[in-house]
Amino acid sequence: MSSIRRHPDSLAAVQHEVAACRRCPRLVQWREQVATTRRAAFADETYWGRGVPGFGDPRAFLLIVGLAPAAHGANRTGRMFTGDRSGDWLFAALHRAGYASQPTSVARDDGLVVDGVYITAAVHCAPPGNKPDPAERAACAPYLARELELLPAVTVVVALGQIGWNTVAAHFGIRPRPAFGHLAECALPGGRTLLGSYHPSQQNTFTGTLTGPMFDAVFARAGRLRPRPPSST
Repeated sequence: MSSIRRHPDSLAAVQHEVAACRRCPRLVQWREQVATTRRAAFADETYWGRGVPGFGDPRAFLLIVGLAPAAHGANRTGRMFTGDRSGDWLFAALHRAGYASQPTSVARDDGLVVDGVYITAAVHCAPPGNKPDPAERAACAPYLARELELLPAVTVVVALGQIGWNTVAAHFGIRPRPAFGHLAECALPGGRTLLGSYHPSQQNTFTGTLTGPMFDAVFARAGRLRPRPPSST
């Protein structure tokens, strides 16, 4: 990505660049292979098969940073945390907390609206085995940096999983690296707070490592960290 920009940056520009990005050959090959072979349950669907942009409210106070698109979830639908079990958990929790207009997210055109929240990921392409390598994470890091610059109202960053947590901490240059944990907190520059959550992966939710009340506690805490408007009295 060139450091020289002819026009002011925007979230729309970042989203467009993410969708067109081909910087990581391994990820490009994998996302396109999955989009061609498809899963039997989705054999009649046309997969997105590209980089998956972040999306949400440009006035968001809360930025959610996941790991990467799921091969048959967001890599299929083209919207973060849409069309898989992790998304079922995330949007149900956001709906309960009052941040999402509906508890499900199944397609880009399903009418979902989020309020006060922007959702992105450490890596924007589906990686084999859900494991992006360090070079791939580094290649995607500038997108997160730009999103943070373009979301000036963000005061709380929720990291879903350790990779998201480490990515945010690295962006802000936090040393030593803060320990990740569920409901762990770390102060970030500019009065922001990094808040940790176990990832709503099938492994975590099936085993009870992450439960509904545990997930709700994350967004309840985020809400308490939200700046309050000054009193008019």
